[in-house]
Amino acid sequence: MVTANRHNAPQTPDEAADAPAVPAVEANVPVPETNAAVALTDTVLPAQAPGVAVDPDDLVETAKTPTLLDKVQQFRARHEKWEMALFFFGGFLYDVLTLSRIDDTLTLGQNFGYLLGLTGLLLLEQRYPDGVEPPKFLQKVWRWREDAIHFLFGSLLSAFMLLLFRSSSGALPYLFVVGLFVLLAANELPVFRKLGPVMRMVLLSLCVTMYFVCLLPVVLGRMGFWVFLLAVALGSGSIFGVMRLIKRWRPDNRYLLRNVAIPGFGVQAALLGLYLVGVIPPLPVAVQFAGIYHQVERVSPGVYHLSSVDSGAWYKPWTWGDPDFLMQPGDKPYYFFRIFAPKHFQSYKVRVRWYFDDPQKGWTTYGNGFMATVSSNGTDGGYRYYATTSHLKPGNWRVVLETEDGHEIHRLNFTAGPDTNSGPRTFDVSVSTLKDVKPLSLADWQERTAASAKPVPAPEKPK
Repeated sequence: MVTANRHNAPQTPDEAADAPAVPAVEANVPVPETNAAVALTDTVLPAQAPGVAVDPDDLVETAKTPTLLDKVQQFRARHEKWEMALFFFGGFLYDVLTLSRIDDTLTLGQNFGYLLGLTGLLLLEQRYPDGVEPPKFLQKVWRWREDAIHFLFGSLLSAFMLLLFRSSSGALPYLFVVGLFVLLAANELPVFRKLGPVMRMVLLSLCVTMYFVCLLPVVLGRMGFWVFLLAVALGSGSIFGVMRLIKRWRPDNRYLLRNVAIPGFGVQAALLGLYLVGVIPPLPVAVQFAGIYHQVERVSPGVYHLSSVDSGAWYKPWTWGDPDFLMQPGDKPYYFFRIFAPKHFQSYKVRVRWYFDDPQKGWTTYGNGFMATVSSNGTDGGYRYYATTSHLKPGNWRVVLETEDGHEIHRLNFTAGPDTNSGPRTFDVSVSTLKDVKPLSLADWQERTAASAKPVPAPEKPK
């Protein structure tokens, strides 16, 4: 039993005014224990002597001093959009600096790991949407999921964009590469972010299929329509598997149709259509170097001499508008190129076509073209080949390298005009070696050859 005794009355009116009002309680009157508990539950008053006034500031709860982690979280909340953009383009920059050949095992394994991690994060978002508490082992890292998703998307899309850029030529393939870059930037815009899972499923479907587009030619050692079709089939199967997993947590068929099936399979259909019209370049082959020359001569195993006549000079502005190819009777243009394919890639055929810009007809095919069988030697510089045409006319020319089924690999424009120099011709000779992607100057090649040559020991003098 709790009892309350009456306190002494205040001595001055000021004390009575400042002290908190306490209802009078007669002596020896029992007070219920519940009331005493309620009075002490919400606020703990500082210890004080009876009749002493309480400073109102003492009743205000003291704020907790923010830690370094609290300050970091507050900074992230104020700059959320910039943080997402930083992680997204951080993934892009990472691939720009580290991306290697398309057949590099480490690159293929890294991108596969990125896809697994990205798919897992997107599935966890569907399993634990906003308002649903994630498991305890994820709570500490759950706030970083957005940054991780943006980094992985940026890294994957940039890797595919750079690989396509190496294999692209002409307007249409470049449009596809530009479209990938637009997706890189659009994913950060609020308009696209409001789409939520729709936009993410579009990007995931694109990344999965493009990974198989890069992987299958390396594994199978060939390229073509059937290889691309197999990549699309595997991509569609992956999206179907993701949809079945999401259905366990969200059995709403309308939600699955709108947010998974339509965006996911729609991307697959779009990729197949773009390949058929020649927009997607023919991975994994890529032209490493190409040029137009007056003469191409194989002087020794693995060594070509490339000769050209160029009267233009940077210090002679009046020569800047001269033709790229100066013609004399009997001259023929040689299209020399290096084409890369992965290791153990089967021999494949490429076609070289020549086009002339006719003043009346526009760009017209000149001749039937030249078909060549190209092999892969597994080097960075690739396989070297050259083609030529006769009956050259002054004007604008274009040479196009394409696959056997008509997908453009590379194009090169040049102008041909008469050589007004009546004196002896001076040829600028460069040297193409097996290991160097770009040709060396003749002087540099001769210097390197002399340095690498082993000195022949002098014969011993007879004793």
